[in-house]
Amino acid sequence: MIVKIKREDYDRIVAHAKQVAPEEACGLLGGVEYTEDGLLVREIRDVRILENSEHAEEHFTMTPQEQLKVIKEFRTEGLTLLGSWHSHPVSPSRPSEEDKRLSFDSRLSYLILSLMDEEHPKLRAFHVEDRSKVSVEALEFID
Repeated sequence: MIVKIKREDYDRIVAHAKQVAPEEACGLLGGVEYTEDGLLVREIRDVRILENSEHAEEHFTMTPQEQLKVIKEFRTEGLTLLGSWHSHPVSPSRPSEEDKRLSFDSRLSYLILSLMDEEHPKLRAFHVEDRSKVSVEALEFID
């Protein structure tokens, strides 16, 4: 599995995450899936920034109403929900125990941005199976 994201979308995620830090930032990812050289590719074409309704520093919550609105907009645009993203302002780019527990859909990709090194934010993609088994997905930046 390869997850592709435009550099400008990565920059938007980083800028927003820095703006709301120390709170966690969050959002949804829409795009298309296809096979390339025998590998499943998830190409992100729409990054949505949603409100962390709890405004918490070690947790995020997206309201169901806002999520459903965005998913409907993705469908109208011919896109599929590919996953979600959130930031870790002071911890590494890896799923926390809570992140794993809340990973309800194993068909999605979960992107986590670490701001630990403010000069070099680190975005990584993960697959979570059965809310416990985590594997890293390849992440490719496209221009």
